[in-house]
Amino acid sequence: MTTVLHGEVHVHYGQIYVEGRASEFGGDMSATFAGQSNGLCGAGVPGMLFLITGLHTGQVGFTVEVLDEEPPPADSWEEVVEVSFRAPTPHVALVEWGGGDSYPLGLQAIDYRVRYCGVGMDAARDADTVFDDEEPVDRYLLQFWPSPPRPDAVLKETSAAAAYWHKYARELPPPPTPEERAEAERVRKEEERRALELRARQAELKRWGGALPSERLRHLRGNAFAAATLDRDLAELIAASSPERQRQAARWIARRAYTRASLADVPWIAPALAALDRGEPLPPPFDAHQAVWDRFFNDPAMPSTTVTSLDGRHDNLLQQAAAIPSIFEATHDDPLEAALTALYAAAVAFGRDHYRTLFAELRATFD
Repeated sequence: MTTVLHGEVHVHYGQIYVEGRASEFGGDMSATFAGQSNGLCGAGVPGMLFLITGLHTGQVGFTVEVLDEEPPPADSWEEVVEVSFRAPTPHVALVEWGGGDSYPLGLQAIDYRVRYCGVGMDAARDADTVFDDEEPVDRYLLQFWPSPPRPDAVLKETSAAAAYWHKYARELPPPPTPEERAEAERVRKEEERRALELRARQAELKRWGGALPSERLRHLRGNAFAAATLDRDLAELIAASSPERQRQAARWIARRAYTRASLADVPWIAPALAALDRGEPLPPPFDAHQAVWDRFFNDPAMPSTTVTSLDGRHDNLLQQAAAIPSIFEATHDDPLEAALTALYAAAVAFGRDHYRTLFAELRATFD
């Protein structure tokens, strides 16, 4: 026998717990006693025991013993009940109510029979509260020994307090069957899934301004999505076009952006636009993004004009730098992505005050 606790513990609301880290207790006391004949030691929630005391608040005498085999009858105790308990982990402790002190019990992760004994419950109930400098009124013994599971039992009952709690347990509705628990869990998961779907749909509706687009547009991200939100009808028109028309639109958009930014006739840029029109790989330096930017920023003859950003926050956006990405976007593997990402880059190059002109031209050309 190992005595792992012998002294006093603090109770509140007449409750103490034995808990393991795997306890599933959700705060419903009735769940721990449903289906039992005893109302002093609730074992209905896996991984925990719910212990009732006569005292409402204060110190009670408490001893915990871990034994190798069943102990002899506890004749000196007024109340004796037994339950079965499986330690979910080796980290099981006696825990005071409300997250107070805890006392590790050193149990193994095996099945135990548990005997809970008490004395002085009626007197403690009448006293209600025991202060720290007063002697405990009621005392308890909690014993564990290895044993296969079997139904709980009341071995001895003498107090009105114990009788009250036993009656409470016996009048509770029976616990759900395994099938009922499984169905409840299925319903919970289904409700959770539907709630997640609803939140996702609401978020998507908000993202798209209150009305969902076609399925093809719904999956857009990044600048393609940004272009679609600038003009949903135009984006839907492009999405409904054939891949060949989408690719043509992408090339037209890139050239239009470069023309607007006075880049189309720059000697080292014009060959790239011509190759794009023919559907050929872009020539140097457009075969490497960094090489283009190096050439761009080191060309003393490069035009320099500014536009207002689409969000209106900046009125000095370098138009030529905004136009450059459109040629790369137009070569995207996906024709729709190519058209819409190029469209967004071109819109930025046209600026807040004129991008609608670009959209009108595109609609007139490809409608």
